Amino acid sequence: MTEVTKNLMLFSGRSNPQLSESIAEILRMELSGVKIKTFANGEIYARYKQSVRGSDLFIVQSVSSCESGSVNDTLMELLVMCDAAKRASAHSITAVITYFGYSRQDKKSAAREPITAKLVADMLSAAGVDRVITVDLHQGQIQGFFDRPVNHLTALPIFANYFGNLNLARVCIVSPDVGRAKAAKKLADIMDCDLAILHKTRPAHNLAEVSNVIGEVAGKTCILNDDMIDTAGSIVAGVQALKLKGAEDVYVCATHGLFSGQAYERLQGIDIEEVVVCDTVPVPPSLQTGKIKVVSVAPLLAQAISNVFNNASVSELFDPDFAL
Repeated sequence: MTEVTKNLMLFSGRSNPQLSESIAEILRMELSGVKIKTFANGEIYARYKQSVRGSDLFIVQSVSSCESGSVNDTLMELLVMCDAAKRASAHSITAVITYFGYSRQDKKSAAREPITAKLVADMLSAAGVDRVITVDLHQGQIQGFFDRPVNHLTALPIFANYFGNLNLARVCIVSPDVGRAKAAKKLADIMDCDLAILHKTRPAHNLAEVSNVIGEVAGKTCILNDDMIDTAGSIVAGVQALKLKGAEDVYVCATHGLFSGQAYERLQGIDIEEVVVCDTVPVPPSLQTGKIKVVSVAPLLAQAISNVFNNASVSELFDPDFAL
């Protein structure tokens, strides 16, 4: 009987090829070939350029708007790639979703609303996904929407390393709202510093108002931490509230820099030192100037892919004490 050997194949969708290349370089391998194109009517086509039969496939894709299309395009592209792999008899399919689009609709806040995070989870399962690796979901309970294993990684240690190297004085981690307080507390524990929480309300979508600051921030260097920056409305409101309470310097960090609409202009117009985001979503080089800094999650994702493929523990990557 022929001995069966495991074979790892790494593929990239069109949403974040730079991150995929970085992951491949760390893993000391080449990205495998896949032909992806969009037909004139907007439909997406994908075909693997070599056999994937019996292989363990890892498909890197950010479900977000990018140069190749909208968030809907990148989601459909991922589904098409997974379906093609399933029909080509891949042994396993792992979707490495660096940013999980539609995750903000994770519950019904009003009557007759959808729960799109669950819908996307069902679509991925139907497309043949066996496992999901993702970074900083909007809410951790989204893992429960899947009947497949989900490795939920966090960029908090990456931010802790970045700000630790700046040797800042009197640091206070600030949560933008109560829902983010648990993650902010983890970052504060890693950095061994104080914690504050903003009380935020949303009178409408993409509109935020901060009514109170819980904790002492006067004279401190505040690091406002969130999972994403979309239109930057929450960030602007938060920074203004911290400054009114006497914060000395304000830094902002968020895993996913979506920068929709007038976000970049809003960030340039407020009194902050830096805005640090990860490369889970591609940030155009033209925006990586001035206040915008980008740190990479490629080492974290490469380690996760290696551990999953080799049946090693991934739990150390969930631990806030894990440092790159």
